[in-house]
Order: sequence, then C-alpha cells, then structure tokens
Amino acid sequence: MSDQPAYRADLRIDVDAIRHNVRVLSARARDSGARTMAIVKSDGYGHGALTVAAAALESGADQIGVASIGEALKLRAGGITAPVLCWLYVEDDDFGPAVAADIELSAASQESLRRIVGAAEQQGRVARVHLKIDTGLCRNGCPAELWPALVEDAAKAEADGHVEVVAVWSHLACADELDHPSIDRQAERFGLAYEQARSAGLNPIRHLANSAAVLTRPDLHFELVRPGIAVYGLDPVPQHGDHDLRPAMTFRSSVTSTKRIAAGESVSYGQHWTAERPTNIALVPVGYADGVPRTLSGRMSVWLAGKRRPVVGRVCMDQLVVDLGDDQVADGAEVLLFGPGDRGEPTAAEWADTIGTIHYEIVTGMYRPRVTRTVVDALVSVDSGSYRNDHSRQGLP
Repeated sequence: MSDQPAYRADLRIDVDAIRHNVRVLSARARDSGARTMAIVKSDGYGHGALTVAAAALESGADQIGVASIGEALKLRAGGITAPVLCWLYVEDDDFGPAVAADIELSAASQESLRRIVGAAEQQGRVARVHLKIDTGLCRNGCPAELWPALVEDAAKAEADGHVEVVAVWSHLACADELDHPSIDRQAERFGLAYEQARSAGLNPIRHLANSAAVLTRPDLHFELVRPGIAVYGLDPVPQHGDHDLRPAMTFRSSVTSTKRIAAGESVSYGQHWTAERPTNIALVPVGYADGVPRTLSGRMSVWLAGKRRPVVGRVCMDQLVVDLGDDQVADGAEVLLFGPGDRGEPTAAEWADTIGTIHYEIVTGMYRPRVTRTVVDALVSVDSGSYRNDHSRQGLP
C-alpha cells in the first residue's frame, strides 16, 4: 500500500502559496502607492473564501471583495473584520444586514443608491458606498449618460449623513490582452467619471485594476487594486513573463483498483479507446460529477507513481481509467489530476487550454459535494478554532 492517504476526490489548498501571491501583488500595488483588495467571490474561486480572506489579510491585502451580500456576511460571521465590498445584487436583496455589518456596498444606479440610503436610515448608520461607472464592459455599472444624476444623488446623501462615498470604480474588459485599445479607452472614460464625481463635491478614491492590470498597468493602480485570479496563483497574462505566482490548488484522487487487459479490449463508454497490446489499467474514482470535464476524454493525463500517464477512454460521471503500460501501482496510490506543475503534473491552465476555456472556470467549478477540501499550512479563524502553520484541516469552509 502507498504511504499516502487515499482520497476519492480532494482539493489540496496551499495557503502558503496564497500568502506568497498576495505578498507579490500587494508589493506591486505599494510601489504605485496603492492598497490591495483581494477578491474572494465564488467561495474564493473554489479555494474557500474564509481561508483565502484570512491569508490575504495576513500577507498584505487591506480589504476584501466579494460579489454578493450573502458572501460578505459569511466573511463577517467567520471573523473577518477588515473592510469588505460587495457589488452584485438581486431585486429582493435586503441591504439592512449589510449596512449593520459595515459591509461596503456598490451603487450602479440611482435606484440601488436609494435602497442603500433607505437601509442606512433604517439601521441608523452611515453606509459606505462605492459608485460604479460602466466604462465599456457593459455589464453592471452606471451608463455614462446617467452618471451625473447618480453622483449628484450620492453627494446629497453624503451631505445628509446617510452615506460616505468611499470610491469610484469600474472594471476592465480586456486587460489580459495587453495592447487592446479598449484599455486606454476605458481608462479615459473612468477619468472623466471621476472628475464628474469630484465636481459634484465628492472626494472618493479610485479602483479599476484587476489581476491583469495589477501585473501590467501600474498607471492604472490609482489608490486601490483588485486582484482576483492572481491571488490563487493563476496568471491572467502569462505572455507577459513570469510573475512569480504559485498555484494554490491541487486536485487529487487515488487508485481504487487495477487490472490487466488483453490487446483488443476497449475501455469505457463508446469503446473509443482500444488497447493495442496487453496493458495494465488503473481505476480512479473521479469523473465529470467531480469536476473533470468530459471534454478532456482522450486528451488528458495524470501524475501517478512518478510520471505522467494517459487517461484512456471516456471520462465517466464517477470514474476514469489510466493506462499504466507494464507498470504496476498499489491500490490507494495518489493520483494528481492537476496541481502547480512543479512535479510534472498537469495544471489547471493546461486543462483550460486543452478544452478551450480559462483556468478561472476550472478552479471555481472544482468544489463539489463529493469533493473534500484540505487546507494545508493554514492560519485561519473559523468557528471550530484556529489552525496554525503546522496543521492541516480537512473540510474547512
């Protein structure tokens, strides 16, 4: 038997890698005179929002960003006291609990600002607000023609003591395409919107730079940057050079059984792969229900017993098959489906490139009901206690 623990499907989260990445990113921001907001939406891009937020704040981040009010409140409940911004709402969202918990809120319309003001009045508190301008992404954000009215309303709400306008912000559409003309066009529109806010009597900071812009456009750092994917060690602009980022997620399983099959035998649904010679195969108990894209069928390998080995036949819902050739491996042997790549194993970026997507989609889709999450070298505060650098904790939030 292997001396490794047997896993059905496990995400190993290297918190030291997250700390390292945040130190790298926040150092770049500090060189520009900017602070850092680490983005931990979508449960920390699948890595665990509370774990990542705590590690980021230890390592140079000043504040945290998430998409929804629910995500923000979970961080507060988990002991995160640093500033937290959220920005994406649905019609029935109640801003009251967010204002009560000192969550910073984005306003992209007069209506959203009105609702925030109403919550502030109800709670008897001053709401901290970031005004979002649409500079060309055409998603969430105030259209330019409606911006003057929004900033005027915000200035009045601030004068009335209901809100504090913390920032003007926007989001870049093509920052990962280094020479794309939209970057400078959006920066120009952003500058105009900021000046309009100033002319209305507001004194906000500015934030525009996502991970790619943190790494490539120091002129757009302004007073605050918002790295997301780079916090997790996945580079949005690898064509720009080595940015010293360390992937934090490893997806692993273990061998559940092996067998030898004869030449001419076929493997898995559809029998699309047939052994050309007698060979040993290993069964691994993960499949597309656990985050392995079925579109990787016939196009992926794993790291097993010291080398890459091809996955043969179709990826099934619950299992996949590895061709061992004439090698033999023990039941329970560790299988690395992807990781940092430093041992030669596949990476999340490799999976993404193979099936024509982005590594964001791979990692955010990995945490599933049958997949455990093991946090290694964590120093985080959770309801069940604090875990220091020499501990591992399985199943943390």
